Amino acid sequence: MKVEKIGRLAAGALAVTLLASCASSRSGTDATSGGGGTRDGGTAGAAATATSFGTLPSPCGKGDAKGSTDQGVTDKEIRIGFGDDRGFTSAPGLSKEMGDAVSAMIDWCNQQGGINGRTIKGDQYDAAYTQSVKVVQQACKQDFMLVGQGFAMDDAAEQYRVGCKLPTVAGYTVGPNAAMGPMKYEAVPYPVDLYNIGALRIAEKEFPNFKDKTDLLHTTSPAVEIGNAKVAAAMNQIGVKPLDCGVKTNNAGESSYTPFALKIKKCGAKNLWTSGSPTPAAFGLLEANDRAGLKPTYLFEATWYSSLVSQWNKSGIGDAINIGMIFQPFENAAKVPAVKQYMDIVGAHKGKIALLGMQATSAFLLWAQSAKACGSDLTRQCMVNELAKVHEWTGGGLHAPTDPGANKPASCALMVRLHGGTYEQVFPKNAGEFECGGDFVIKTDPKTWGTTLNGDRTSTKFLTGDVIRPQSS
Repeated sequence: MKVEKIGRLAAGALAVTLLASCASSRSGTDATSGGGGTRDGGTAGAAATATSFGTLPSPCGKGDAKGSTDQGVTDKEIRIGFGDDRGFTSAPGLSKEMGDAVSAMIDWCNQQGGINGRTIKGDQYDAAYTQSVKVVQQACKQDFMLVGQGFAMDDAAEQYRVGCKLPTVAGYTVGPNAAMGPMKYEAVPYPVDLYNIGALRIAEKEFPNFKDKTDLLHTTSPAVEIGNAKVAAAMNQIGVKPLDCGVKTNNAGESSYTPFALKIKKCGAKNLWTSGSPTPAAFGLLEANDRAGLKPTYLFEATWYSSLVSQWNKSGIGDAINIGMIFQPFENAAKVPAVKQYMDIVGAHKGKIALLGMQATSAFLLWAQSAKACGSDLTRQCMVNELAKVHEWTGGGLHAPTDPGANKPASCALMVRLHGGTYEQVFPKNAGEFECGGDFVIKTDPKTWGTTLNGDRTSTKFLTGDVIRPQSS
């Protein structure tokens, strides 16, 4: 996604930009062990008799798997690492929902009997943004795999993960080498060489003048500008030429946003896109647009699907905010059982409920399904073999279909719109459905990747000859 030196810094900055709005830690401590139980006991009985997660048959249950087959695996136990950046002092609670979700899912699975009878033991890590190397080195010493984690500075730790041959089903990746690394699978991949433009395709259908009356809102944030550049390139590929109204606000804030609103008005932009997150500066510009009498259609990233935004929108200024997503919104829980199940399981643990939590949940389920398939032969090699076979995955219905085995993104999307304090799916019209298309995924310019890929689309930076590769059966 980025050029090499700036790329790594920008990757971390991008993670903070994207995650802070979704936002006493522990590092390497045993978060859930033994049979585990819900903190309030509210879902213990339901979990113990669970047969599915949404549309996915439960991968958890009793069994007679045996053998100390690999690091972190014994007759009775499977030890995995997970975690987030919740201890980052500049953004306390950063991606906390990810660790909360995996912790809750470990208990949910253990209450059913674990994986083939083996109890899951979770080592919860707090990378606190700057400590990813430390926590990955610790995981290298004790864990079978990393599962559902989200570390903003994952690229800094990638050489250690690859060096100790530690496979992962990551909750998310940020750095280009982590996103394209060997022995890495994601329930919701975001590879550097392919890009889901579903939101742009929906906008083409939904909004008049999208092709010739659209512009991007720029800021002084390098991370936001990287995202904007990627979107601008995608727009050009589909025949949308941004107007270039000259709006570039200071990420730290402006004394007045009126001059920027007047630029937009003079330029004639009817649709405005940003890769930024909801911040006081962003809200300031939207408020200035409203005072200037502008009524543009806003096309924003999924970070704007946030209680922070819905609480801000008491005056209705944000009623024109449209958000492209590949996850089911929480408002669809009544129609999408997997969403309600995620909310119930994590809620019973008093955990934080947010989109990244669903992403970590999907990663855990993907890992658990593959672990079940390995049976007594639970080795890292078997896990890589099984994960590489999965080419259609929805986490039981949490999100649009993805291709974890080939590290390819979804080719579907939906759009929600803010109205007052509530988000509502507006496209497709039927809540719970996605719009899909063969033209929803495009190839990106190799100059933007920030890494070199081999013929298998794997980053070569830390690649060694002895990494665990999928074996055909």
